[in-house]
Amino acid sequence: MQKRYLEGKTVLITAGGTREHIDPIRFIGNPSSGKMGYALAQSALNRRANVILVSGPTQLKPPKKIRFISITSAIDMKKAVDSCYEQSDIVICAAAVADYRPENFISNKIKKSEEKLTIQLVKNPDILLELGKKKGCKILVGFAAETKDLLANAKAKLIEKNLDMIVANDVTKEGAGFESDTNIVKIITRDGEVKSLPLLSKRRVATKIFDKIVKAINGLRR
Repeated sequence: MQKRYLEGKTVLITAGGTREHIDPIRFIGNPSSGKMGYALAQSALNRRANVILVSGPTQLKPPKKIRFISITSAIDMKKAVDSCYEQSDIVICAAAVADYRPENFISNKIKKSEEKLTIQLVKNPDILLELGKKKGCKILVGFAAETKDLLANAKAKLIEKNLDMIVANDVTKEGAGFESDTNIVKIITRDGEVKSLPLLSKRRVATKIFDKIVKAINGLRR
């Protein structure tokens, strides 16, 4: 079973959601729990990989014996990922990164009034897209959380961002949402293979994802 191990490989994983602050106490965010990313980190550790986990705010404890980097915003996450990218062999972007952030941060708490509040948003950097442009020989894996046209949207993202693999799930399905302990996913590879998994714990999903990654690495070695 040695061929299933990742000894000597460095795996960089992003997890959780980002928070884009409007003022010191309010932010734009999402309900990502980080459970999928943390399960991936543990699975990589079980396979004897060196693991770097870059995580947005969660209620989870990171696995022991990994390098853990805590971040808040999408800009923070980009800086952390960029700093670790070159030393990584496998990169898995499982975080739910905010697409937009407020154009201006208000340094004091915004007081409630009768007037409408307008917040101008600007685009955040597309971390996964930028990694795909410089991927080289690394294995790059993305996630697609969708509410419709799951396969079409996921396949388009895989091609656009130059991924080796994408893990797609329909977050409207029971048991497949952000805060769930389970997931229902389709693993889509660059060669067009689609592996549909039933409802599984996120730990089991993580194991299945790494089975595919190890298979891809062994294929590259031949």
